[in-house]
Amino acid sequence: MIECEDLSKKYNGDFWAVEGVSLTVRPGQILALLGQNGAGKTTTVRMLTALLNPTRGWARVSGYDVMKNPHETRANVGVLTEQHGLYVRMTGEEYLDFFGKVYGLDPGKRRKRTQYLLEYFGLAEAARRRSGEYSKGMKQKLALARALIHDPSVLLLDEPTSAMDPESAQLVRSEIARLRSSQRTIIICTHNLAEAEALADTIAIIYRGRILLNGSLEELKRRVLGPVEYEAKFSEPFDAGELDLPEGVELAYRSGTSLRFRVEAPQVVNPKIVRALTSRNAPLVSFQEVSRKLEQVYLKTMAEAQGVAYAS
Repeated sequence: MIECEDLSKKYNGDFWAVEGVSLTVRPGQILALLGQNGAGKTTTVRMLTALLNPTRGWARVSGYDVMKNPHETRANVGVLTEQHGLYVRMTGEEYLDFFGKVYGLDPGKRRKRTQYLLEYFGLAEAARRRSGEYSKGMKQKLALARALIHDPSVLLLDEPTSAMDPESAQLVRSEIARLRSSQRTIIICTHNLAEAEALADTIAIIYRGRILLNGSLEELKRRVLGPVEYEAKFSEPFDAGELDLPEGVELAYRSGTSLRFRVEAPQVVNPKIVRALTSRNAPLVSFQEVSRKLEQVYLKTMAEAQGVAYAS
C-alpha cells in the first residue's frame, strides 16, 4: 500500500532533511514512525502525500507514483496534522460536508458519509453544534472523520493524541485501532512510545533524516537488546550451584531468590530449564519472560546514534 526507495529531500543547498528512506507498509498494517523533533518525520509524510517533491528516490502510495500522479495520490490519502485546523464556527455536520465538497463527493454521498462518520465517532448528538464548543477529544475525532470523509486507503496521522488528556487520548487510540482494516494502511508519527507499542505492527526509527531501524517490535527488541530473558523466582533462598543448562541458554544473573536466563529458543529450551530446576527441588514461585519495552529499544538506538552511553 505504501512503498518508497531512497526517498530524500534536500533544502538550502546542502541540508538533507530526509535521506535514503526506504519503507514498505502492507495493506492492513500500522507503521509507527518515531524520532526526535526535526528528525524528518513530517517531511517524509509530506512527500508521501505528494505535497513535497522528493529530491531523490521514489514513492508509491495506493499504487500511484507521488511525483507522476500527485492528484490521484492525494485523493487516496487521508491526513491528520498535529494542528487539526478545525473551522470552529462551522458545526460538525457543516465541516464534514465542506470537506466532502473539496474531495468532489456528490451531495448524496457527502450526506451519507457525513452521517456515517458522525455516528461512527460518537459525534451524532453534537453534529449541529459548532466545533469550537467541542472538547479536545471530540475535536480530534472530528479531525479524524475529516481525514476519512473520502474513504481513503491510506491514513497518515501526525501526533494524533498530542497535548490531549488521558481519557481523550485513549478514545482516539481506540478509534485508530478500529480503523485498521485489510483495505487500509496507517502511518502514525508520534513521540508517545506506549502508544506506538500498543498500535503498531511495524516500527521505524528515524534520526537526522535516516532510518536507523525498521521492523516489528519483537524483531527490534532482539536486534537491539539481544536474546529474550526469562526469570525464575523462588519463595526462599535457593543454592542453584552448577545447573545443567541446555544448549542455547546462558545464565545472565543470579541472586539468592532468583535466576535470570538469556534464551535463544524459548519454546524449545524453557521446558528443559524448568525441569532442571524442579529436579533440584527448587522452591519455584514463577518463571516468566522479563518485560522489555519499546522505550528501551528507542533510547538505546538513539544513544548509539549520538555516540553516548546508554543507561539501561
